[in-house]
Amino acid sequence: MASWNSIQLEITYRVLGWMGFACWSVGGYPQVILNFRRKSVVGLNFDFVVLNLTKHSSYLIYNATLYFSSAVQKQYFEKYGLGQMIPVAANDVAFSIHAVLLTAITLYQIAIYERGNQKVSKISIGIVAAVWLGAAVCVFLALPSHSWLWLISIFNSIQVFMTVIKYIPQAVMNFLRKSTDGFSIGNILLDFSGGVANYAQMAVQSIDQGSWVNFYGNIGKTLLSLISIFFDLLFMGQHYVLYRGKRAVITPKIISKESSEPLVKSSDDPVLENV
Repeated sequence: MASWNSIQLEITYRVLGWMGFACWSVGGYPQVILNFRRKSVVGLNFDFVVLNLTKHSSYLIYNATLYFSSAVQKQYFEKYGLGQMIPVAANDVAFSIHAVLLTAITLYQIAIYERGNQKVSKISIGIVAAVWLGAAVCVFLALPSHSWLWLISIFNSIQVFMTVIKYIPQAVMNFLRKSTDGFSIGNILLDFSGGVANYAQMAVQSIDQGSWVNFYGNIGKTLLSLISIFFDLLFMGQHYVLYRGKRAVITPKIISKESSEPLVKSSDDPVLENV
């Protein structure tokens, strides 16, 4: 395993990594806080949350396995060379664990707060079921030959795929409502900052090692940053330019009396606001 050539670049790498971790981790809280204040999840797309849970779970499997498993690391060095560095840092593992827990909390809020007639679409349920079924098949295929690096690369590919599609339902929902009311822009601003820091961290490692293996050896992390940045810019455009100051018009067609009750009733009235 290679070592750092520059102490300054190593320190920069670690600082950028934990900056990305802080931004991405804290980035999930504005939405949770917004839901709590409003006692409502109206405006938050449920497909986005469900797909996000699968995304973070598969990314956790990839990061934790490559970071902790010596057997997987051995296969990585055999493929990319002993002179390379493992492309997963401690902050990647910490972020994944935190993200799974925070997304689970958001799902719990969906269960107990006012949600109107919103629900998880059958398409998203089908996608999630197909993804985990496919992952299970890959596990059985990898067992005979102990192809662990190939197996976790599948989970890495899953997280990239889920990253691509998870933002689409929320973007479409904002477009149809002509409003970002109920969807936290604070989450997007921090997510954007985390994506930039994550990409910069990988660039610093590549500069130090004089090799771009860090990028294509962990293509999932590379694409994760780029895709996140793209959709974050889209959401910023919707919030600050296209639908600036516009609140969603709540009509009986959108929220019916029968469907607006939460699974667990709350005595607090929801308040519309953005965080």
